[in-house]
Parts: sequence; C-alpha cells; structure tokens
Amino acid sequence: MRWLKPAVFAASLLPLAWLGWQAAYGSLGANPVEFVNRFLGDWALRYLLLALAVTPMRQWTGWAPLARLRRMVGLFAFFYVCLHLASYVGLDHYFDWAAVWRDVVKRTYITLGMAAVLLLAPLAATSTDGMIRRLGGKRWRRLHQLVFPAAILAVAHFWMMVKADIREPLLYAVVLAVLLGWRLRGFVWRRQRA
Repeated sequence: MRWLKPAVFAASLLPLAWLGWQAAYGSLGANPVEFVNRFLGDWALRYLLLALAVTPMRQWTGWAPLARLRRMVGLFAFFYVCLHLASYVGLDHYFDWAAVWRDVVKRTYITLGMAAVLLLAPLAATSTDGMIRRLGGKRWRRLHQLVFPAAILAVAHFWMMVKADIREPLLYAVVLAVLLGWRLRGFVWRRQRA
C-alpha cells in the first residue's frame, strides 16, 4: 500500500492542474474570475466532504489503509479553501480589505464562508503528529470536531450563493446529512454501550 498516499496526493492536484490548463488555453468563460473562484470553492467543499467520509468508508469497507488518508485529504480541503479565499480576496477584490470587510458584513453567504475558514484554520494548524502530542489526544479530538460545524457552514455558504439551480448544493447537503447521521448513530451507539 506504499503507492496509496502518493497516488492520492497526485490525484488531489489534478483539479488545480485542470484549472491551469483551462487558464492557459483561455477556457475560463466570460467571467474568468468568477469561474476560478467557484471552481476552487467547489473543490474545497468536495475535499471537505471527502475528509469527513474517510472514517465511515473505512468502517463500511473494513479497509484500514483508508484511515491513513484522512489527514492528507483534510489538508487538501484546507489547501483548496485557501486558494478559494485567495482568489476571492486577490482576483475579485484586488486585496481591497475594506471592500472585503463590507462584503463579509453585507452578504450572509460570505459571512458563513469566512466563519468556515476560521473554524478550519486551527484544524490545519494542528494536523501534525507533534501538535497531537502537545495537545493530547482527547483535546486534539475535541478541537477537530470543529470540522462538523465548518462543513455545515460551507454547505450553507454554497447553498446561499447559488441563485437558481440548487441541485448541486442539495446533493452536498444530503451527503453531509448522511455523514453527520452516521457519526451521530455511532455516538449514540457508543453511549448506550457505556
């Protein structure tokens, strides 16, 4: 299974490579800034849901090597979140921080997106083995439960941003509901056995 992590790492860079290819050949559509921002946001949300899906998939399949991918997938989620945020701040607002702040205050979906970023940042910062040792397993696990409200905020951010066709955000909401339901079921089951 030594090939698994490098293969997932390489596959996780493919969306960025595809975006670069489209940019190089002028295929970003009539509004390239909006295209880039939404593309990166879509992949950030997909990787966030994939990170949440690793444990249930391991439990469903019984395939233990999946557990070793959770951290990498979670960090790729944050990587795409950072690119999404950077494209919003840099390409959309040209680093005009006052305009960004006005947007955060005025538009609820941007407020939710920024809140999700703030919840995810400490998770990325504490994803190393050293931080797990420093915090202790119990505190580290409690901190990393912030991924659940962050995912809810991220789905809500996407849902509120979409104006007409809600099929894609609805799909993400259903996937998230299933993943949260799985976690809740496991939590209730463990409590009943204790």
